[in-house]
Amino acid sequence: MMAPRTSRSTNRLSGVAEPEVWFRIVHITLEGKVGSATYREQTVEIALGPEGAFENGNIGILTRRVPTGQVVSAVPPPRGKPKPPKVPRTPQIVEFLRKAIEWQALLESGEAKNQSDIARREGVSRVRVCQVMCMLRLAPEIQQHILAMPETIRRPVITERVLRPVAQLPDIADQNARFQKLIEQVIQG
Repeated sequence: MMAPRTSRSTNRLSGVAEPEVWFRIVHITLEGKVGSATYREQTVEIALGPEGAFENGNIGILTRRVPTGQVVSAVPPPRGKPKPPKVPRTPQIVEFLRKAIEWQALLESGEAKNQSDIARREGVSRVRVCQVMCMLRLAPEIQQHILAMPETIRRPVITERVLRPVAQLPDIADQNARFQKLIEQVIQG
């Protein structure tokens, strides 16, 4: 076993009073058989304060024992059941646009008299039906882009709320230009 070494942190900025940090790392290898080490033990003793803090008993100790083939880590193993991996989902904007297309088909076929009838069937407010149906005002290219969005684990940046102002633009060219700016922001951001 080597003699313990004590070192001082060199994180000092001129004119700024920072506490000095002293630390000592002790590596111990235990031999199970003659000439071979079966376990490796790492002890890290940390003292916060000025030089001599070890003598004052200001020490925190972390000790880990592992077989020699493994890495000694200060991170404890996870406790409890691990979380299941997140499952990719279809973005909500895709679901809303599909729902709007379905509702439009109900209106055109006569199965639903108006948006209020759809709201009663779906158990949502008439205003919500109107908001979702407004996605049909988007340019066909934008609708195709939305319907082609892949399943994702993360929350997509392109949402119904972000697209509402785009859908309100009467000119399709303006809608496409505004949508391209949104896409560029997503790529850059």
